Order: sequence, then C-alpha cells, then structure tokens
Amino acid sequence: MKSWASILMLSLGLMAGAAHAADPKPAAAASAAKVPSACEAQAAEKKLAGAAKTSFLKKCEADAGAGAQDAQAACEKSAADKKLAGAAKTSHVKKCLADAKAPAPAAAATPAPAPAPSPAPSPAPAKK
Repeated sequence: MKSWASILMLSLGLMAGAAHAADPKPAAAASAAKVPSACEAQAAEKKLAGAAKTSFLKKCEADAGAGAQDAQAACEKSAADKKLAGAAKTSHVKKCLADAKAPAPAAAATPAPAPAPSPAPSPAPAKK
C-alpha cells in the first residue's frame, strides 16, 4: 500500500512539473509586446494606420528578421574562420551581433568638409 501511495505522489509531482514547464512565460511575452519596435516607430513616423500599417509592420519585421539571420550566419562564419570555440566563440559572436545592430555613427556617414584654404601670404613690401 505504501508503494502505491509513493508512486501516486511521484506521478502527481512529475505531472505538475511537466505542466509548469509547458507553460510559456506570459510575463515575458507581454513585456516584449509592450516595447515598441523600430518598425512600429517608422510606421508612426509615416502616420500609417489600419491595413497599411499592418502590411508595413509585417514586411518590416520580416526584413529585420532576415537581416538578423544574415548577421548571425556572418558572425558564425567569422568565428569559424578564426577557429574559435567555446566561450571565445560565444563572446565573438555576441560582440559581432552587437556591432551589426549598432547604427553607423552620423559622423562616419557624412564626411567632414575640407578645411578652407588659407589665404596666400601677401608679398613682403619691396625695400627702397
């Protein structure tokens, strides 16, 4: 009788653990949904609404996802080319992806204007 009770308690414990593990994290999903994406900011800037906004967001997020996959693959290839493994590879890929996501600085995008040429020195007055 004790063995049946212990088996029953064990199976109940396993089922509760499996049910808990199967639940998605609703708090994380809700907080992610509240954070406006770059695509949503662009849609707001363009003053899109309704179907136009939905279509724009769908395409924008798909393009952003493809770009992230391309960056991931490029960073993985870079790590493989450098023959990195373990923590070094993980660190390299993480930094590479962060660099890929960072926008280019505005100063690098716009070249600095060339300095104005200084006026030629005036000739020295002639001595008499």
